[in-house]
Order: sequence, then structure tokens, then C-alpha cells
Amino acid sequence: MKKNDCLKEIVLKKQERIALAKQQLSEEELKNMIQGLPPARPFLEAINKPRQIALIAEIKKASPSRGVIRAEFNLEEIARAYQDAGVQAVSVLTEEDFFLGDISYMNQVKQAIDVPVLRKDFILEPYQVYQSRAFGADAVLLIADLLTKEKLTELMQLADSLGMDYLVEVHNEKELKKVLTLKPPLIGINNRDLHTLEVDLKTTEKLFILIPKGKTVVVESGLKSYQDILFLKVLGVNAVLIGEAFMEAPDIRRKVEEVMGW
Repeated sequence: MKKNDCLKEIVLKKQERIALAKQQLSEEELKNMIQGLPPARPFLEAINKPRQIALIAEIKKASPSRGVIRAEFNLEEIARAYQDAGVQAVSVLTEEDFFLGDISYMNQVKQAIDVPVLRKDFILEPYQVYQSRAFGADAVLLIADLLTKEKLTELMQLADSLGMDYLVEVHNEKELKKVLTLKPPLIGINNRDLHTLEVDLKTTEKLFILIPKGKTVVVESGLKSYQDILFLKVLGVNAVLIGEAFMEAPDIRRKVEEVMGW
């Protein structure tokens, strides 16, 4: 896999996975599954904490840049450790080929904890939004780099109609400009370039000042220490999404408390 365009590789694989999923469960079947479900837990509300940075703690087994991060991977145990540490929400990586995730992880995590759950994946079409809701997600990640303005609008409206929140992720000024015209309430700044996998914390500094007041902003990738959190708190960021630092820690709960200063 050429390091210089990881995202392209992931998307090609994802398209194959979506085609397979549709053979196993049609969109109609997913819609039927959604009918009897209780309302989604309020994700946006959970991470809006006055005078405090909220934490969305991530569950992921592997990543393209690191390979396997956590060999002993007990979903329920990890989810409960996060909840015991006081996290505001949990993110679950469901991408199969590069992150070793699975859509079935959503329900397992959802049943183990009470906080809202975000599905983190490479969402390209409405089928996956229905699938997310059917399998227990309260919110979905939408990556601006992958989606046209029209497609973003369509997926945001669909999530709204299903009572789900959505985190719209950007990692440069061009993507941010595109997203701001759509007025999503929740914007994610990803410090990782998904094409090269390089992480640059200056991405947050550059983009945060361009986001209008009143938006909820989540910072993702490269956050490892209490110093990082303090810096973002001073900046005025609402929430952080952290996975790797916790996934590689022997004691997850202790690591959460150390990084967040709780």
C-alpha cells in the first residue's frame, strides 16, 4: 500500500464491503430493523459541557499507521473502562480492512454502556447511515474529504430524519469552507492527513479560528497528554476524540484520568 494515498485504498475496499453488506441485508431490511428501536441517545448534547472539555473515547483495534494497537481486545471491557472513567461518549471504529473493526461492534458496545456511541467509518452513501442506526449508532462520522457538498447534505438530512447526530470532519481550510456553507452544528478537526497519515497539531490552530462561535468543535488525532488538552481548553475547543493513547495503555481508566486531568 503506497503511503502517499491511504484514503484512496480505504475507499476502494469500503466500496467492496458496502456491496457485500447489501447482499446480506438490503436497505429495506435495515429500515425495518430501525422501526422498533428506541430513540438514539443525544450525542451532541452529551459532549456540550460548559467550562469543560468533553471526551469521546475511541475503541479501535488497529490503524493503517500503527497496525494492531491492542491485541487483547475485549469490547465490553474497554467500553466499561471508558464509562467508569467518566467519558461523555464512545467512538467505535467499524472499518474492517485497515482498522480491523466490524459493524457488529456497535451493538455490543451500546449494550455495555449508557453514554452515546459514534460510528466511525468511511461513510459514502445512505445505506451506511441506515446501517449505522440499525446496528445501534447514535451518531455518525461524515468525512468532508470523501463527500461532495450534495452528498454531505443528503447524508446530514438522512441522519436528522433518523434522529441521529453527525460529526462532520475536516482537515484543511478548503474542506472547512465547503462544510461551513452547510451549517452543521458539530465540526471535527482532524489533525491527521488521511492521505499521508501524517499528524500535525497545528491543523487545529489554523482551522479553529475560522469556525464561527456557536459551533461545537471536536479535535481528533495526535492528542496524547494533559498538556495537549490544556492547550485546547484555552483555545476554546468543546471536545476531544482520543483512541490510540488509551488503546495502547495497560490500564485504560487510569490513562483517561491522566490525559484528561480528571
